Amino acid sequence: MKLKKQVTVCGAAIFCVAVFSLYLMLDRVQHDPTRHQSGGNFPRSQISVLQNRIEQLEQLLEENHEIISHIKDSVLELTAHAEGQPALPHHPPNGSWVLPPESRPSFLSVSPQDCQFALGGKGQSPDLQMMAVYSLLPFDNQDGGVWKQGFDITYEPNEWDTEPLQVFVVPHSHNDPGWIKTFDKYYYDQTQHILNSMVLKMQEDPRRRFIWSEISFFSKWWDNISVQKRAAVRRLVGNGQLEMVTGGWVMPDEANSHYFAMIDQLIEGHQWLEKNIGVTPRSGWAVDPFGYSSTMPYLLKRSNLTAMLIQRVHYAIKKHFAATQNLEFMWRQTWDPDTSTDIFCHMMPFYSYDVPHTCGPDPKICCQFDFKRLPGGRINCPWKVPPRAITDANVAERAQLLLDQYRKKSKLYRSKVLLVPLGDDFRYDKPQEWDAQFLNYQRIFDFLNSRPDLHVQAQFGTLSDYFDALYKKLGIVPGMRPPGFPVLTGDFFSYADREDHYWTGYFTSRPFYKSLDRVLEAHLRGAEILYSLALAHARHASVDGRYPLSDYALLSNARRNLGLFQHHDAITGTAKEAVAVDYGVRLLHSLTNLKRVISNAAHYLVLGDKDTYRHDPAAPFLGMDETRSSQDSLPERTVVKLDTSPRFLVVFNPLEQERLSVVPVLVDSPHVRVLSEEGQPLPSQLSATWSSATDVVPDVYQVSVLARLPALGLRVLQLHKSLDSHATPRSSTRLYLHGRDLPVHKPEAVPLHIFPAAAADFCLENQHLQACFLGRTGLLQSLRQAGEEQGHRVSSEFLVYGTRTSKDKSGAYLFLPDGEAKPYAPKDPPVVRVMEGPLFSEVASYYQHVQTVVRLYNVPGVEGLSLDVSCLVDIRDHINKELALRFSTDIESDDTFFTDLNGFQVR
Repeated sequence: MKLKKQVTVCGAAIFCVAVFSLYLMLDRVQHDPTRHQSGGNFPRSQISVLQNRIEQLEQLLEENHEIISHIKDSVLELTAHAEGQPALPHHPPNGSWVLPPESRPSFLSVSPQDCQFALGGKGQSPDLQMMAVYSLLPFDNQDGGVWKQGFDITYEPNEWDTEPLQVFVVPHSHNDPGWIKTFDKYYYDQTQHILNSMVLKMQEDPRRRFIWSEISFFSKWWDNISVQKRAAVRRLVGNGQLEMVTGGWVMPDEANSHYFAMIDQLIEGHQWLEKNIGVTPRSGWAVDPFGYSSTMPYLLKRSNLTAMLIQRVHYAIKKHFAATQNLEFMWRQTWDPDTSTDIFCHMMPFYSYDVPHTCGPDPKICCQFDFKRLPGGRINCPWKVPPRAITDANVAERAQLLLDQYRKKSKLYRSKVLLVPLGDDFRYDKPQEWDAQFLNYQRIFDFLNSRPDLHVQAQFGTLSDYFDALYKKLGIVPGMRPPGFPVLTGDFFSYADREDHYWTGYFTSRPFYKSLDRVLEAHLRGAEILYSLALAHARHASVDGRYPLSDYALLSNARRNLGLFQHHDAITGTAKEAVAVDYGVRLLHSLTNLKRVISNAAHYLVLGDKDTYRHDPAAPFLGMDETRSSQDSLPERTVVKLDTSPRFLVVFNPLEQERLSVVPVLVDSPHVRVLSEEGQPLPSQLSATWSSATDVVPDVYQVSVLARLPALGLRVLQLHKSLDSHATPRSSTRLYLHGRDLPVHKPEAVPLHIFPAAAADFCLENQHLQACFLGRTGLLQSLRQAGEEQGHRVSSEFLVYGTRTSKDKSGAYLFLPDGEAKPYAPKDPPVVRVMEGPLFSEVASYYQHVQTVVRLYNVPGVEGLSLDVSCLVDIRDHINKELALRFSTDIESDDTFFTDLNGFQVR
């Protein structure tokens, strides 16, 4: 109400000014002396005077109209400012762009109560802090004998006389949802046969056990089996013979995956299990991810799991923990002051999760108890001693040999309960292997259990069978900290399985698909929010019969494809080329479908009259901002064609808080004016669109709009083709060619100044921050906050790593450089482009293989700096080297200065 009164008063003021101006004009005309001459006819000389007076009157009227127009714009700006719209920028003579201050804070303050863990004290220090552990280890890789990466293990024969050793052998089959073969190829060739045989063979003996983790495969198999077989599976789960461990859609990578996708694939798997089998996983199983993040135990704990198992940890860490009996511990978050995030973790001690490296320290002996390798099969033992089938004649000798390995392995742990996995990749895919493993091991177990003097109880078990027995032995309930067991904080990166073979190459392998993963993830979140809002509105308005409920299936499929890509051979980039393409096709298919969901939901939500909604898949009401022609193509941004009618732009904010954003849009004309849905002008900036360092895209311009977006809401903007050539402020660009003779295609409507030489050092600044650059490179060299006398040094330079000439080379998994990094020395100096505008300014440096863009925002509430690094070609293919950016600074806290430091956006 108050705002309307203000607008009314301002409108009345405009009217009064107009009337008063007309009165002054008439008064000047009436007091003109030539008007008082006698006679009804004017002399010819007076006619020219009268004509001049009329022209002056027209000029005065035009000036008056201009004054009124300015007053009207001011009133609109005041109205927009009062309603929370960003105020318009202005450019004073010989000055930089100025934006009025925001009328309200752009960021909400955080209450201390929102971060409970920050309120309490530090709590007790952990027994094992991984950063401290790493600093203590020599990493000398000494030969440990039969256990190459460990040490010799000895024991006294009577150690188990008072407390027998309890052994749980856990059969498993690790099924990668894509690696050498695609997901579907693996399923049809092996996985379906593993699961079909599992149902038959497990029912033959109630003492048999099996665990399964990859729900993506299990759900596909479930959809293709009979009702009777489903009932048999439920019975096996119900009586404890079959356990679903972790229960995620995949066994995810923990280095490249975003926590949103990690949670999403976990939810997808858990909900499938609850819906179809009625079970919730209790224990986590992660034998193959290439290192372990501290995020995963937190997620598992919050999913009500009480224990977990890991395998791929640096061999030096394993050796150290084995020597100190710290292979089992309570894994706690570094920020947790108490025990609320603790989860019990078992670390496997040896090289691998295959049979030769799980029964004990000597793989030559353990391999003899992998009965798939019996003579006559397709695989054998590399140590040249094959397994022997267990008979009455040899069972005593074979059992004693295996028991010796069990006892040695148990010496690495604090309890007399031992876990022995029995499996490998895609094991148990033939009925013959089920028989060979289960029958031979059962003969060994029967012999061991019949000899009280051996003080051992051996049996098949699931993962939770082992943990339950351990809890019982220690006299605690699941989830509690066992007495005497250590507490650990930190993570287990980076992983090395031998020598200096660090598995860090996969951090950057196939970066295009890593980027596509994040794009799909963002679209999935947006689509889920909009679909939920639209469906709720449709049901409330009783028009849900016309709303496309089939979009739910598209959402479900996208979740599963995103979850599938979190697999530790997918997002890591370590799968074969054909498999990577299969992943890419799945991601693109889901991305296209999510755009449809978003378009349908936004269409419905922006309608004032929901009854007018009609869904037409062949002719969607809204187009999307970008398209992709194939799974390996870069996105092509949509160019909005302007004409006499306004074009409408719908912008969605998927965040839970209001957001002030700079929204970029491509248009086909520089004559553009951006208005809000109510017709109020919005701050904007017009820039050229560049296809390379020196080439602009003809007839395509980027208009960047400053808009306040509602939390979890949509905002409608209008794009008008304006006759006023200065309706939108235009950025100014300087191009420094660094002595290179390059043709430059100038944009027609945006100022461009070309300098043949390199630039001198220069700075960009806004109200809060000054960023200075080296002119010859265009790279950032210092930052200074407003009010500081001295800035902070920033060093950024490109380096290259060569690869070794030996047999072992860098690849999808490993990073094996040939020495220290060397400075990147392209044959030509970079072209540097400096663009300055009212909303943001940026510095782009174009090298031979890579470009950098540093952007400084001038908008109140969006002040800050962003850094994007884009590879222009596949570096490995072109120079057979690894390219890296070393970024260092003396700033103590990056958060003070970088509100949007994106890191590497590799295209």
